[in-house]
Amino acid sequence: MVLKIDRVSDGESITLHLSGRLRSDELIQLKAQMEGESQTLVLNLAELKLVDRDAVRFLAACEANGVRLDQCHRYVRDWVDRERK
Repeated sequence: MVLKIDRVSDGESITLHLSGRLRSDELIQLKAQMEGESQTLVLNLAELKLVDRDAVRFLAACEANGVRLDQCHRYVRDWVDRERK
């Protein structure tokens, strides 16, 4: 299972729907999709099945920089919160 990114824009924000796994080697693909965007970014994590420590650190940094994490699984949410401390 690889990372799949579906991009949806409503003119005010861009939502990236992530599905599959998000591990350190997939972060380059995600960063490329996020780079240079001036609209509000939302990461919809409802279909994310697997994350590793680097991915969680990246998600925590994204959230600290204003990216909204939407429909985040409880275990991912707890892990992100622990990384931000």
